[in-house]
Amino acid sequence: MNTSVKTGYTKKTQKDYSLSFKLQVVEEIESGKLDRLSAHLKYGIQARSTITSWLRKYGTFDWENLSVVNVAKTPEQRIVELEAKVKLLEKQKARAEHLAERADKKVIIFDMLVDMAEKEYDIAIRKNYTPELLNASKKNKKKQ
Repeated sequence: MNTSVKTGYTKKTQKDYSLSFKLQVVEEIESGKLDRLSAHLKYGIQARSTITSWLRKYGTFDWENLSVVNVAKTPEQRIVELEAKVKLLEKQKARAEHLAERADKKVIIFDMLVDMAEKEYDIAIRKNYTPELLNASKKNKKKQ
């Protein structure tokens, strides 16, 4: 990479971009999320021709016949794709575990508050239904 001292601008070459980054950009363009100009501006890629060369090399478009072809992904592409999915699922799992733990703590705190209120005011806040009472109350509601 060449860096200009005056502007702090860094010039990148195609070798400076990782394979996973190139595949991500190609996927975003082919899925319609971005066009080449938007990708060029969003990611600060030096030239649109760089993106075109990535599309030709890694994309599913048949440039010679000008048609879309489902080209089998290389093992490296498949590995990168699966690694990205694993990372996403791990983040989702961690978030779900965090939310479950938080909900468990809320239940414990709520139970403690109810216990304190019952003790402080000497009243029964919780309804302690036995199965017989529960069935009887359901029958009474149906009659009304």
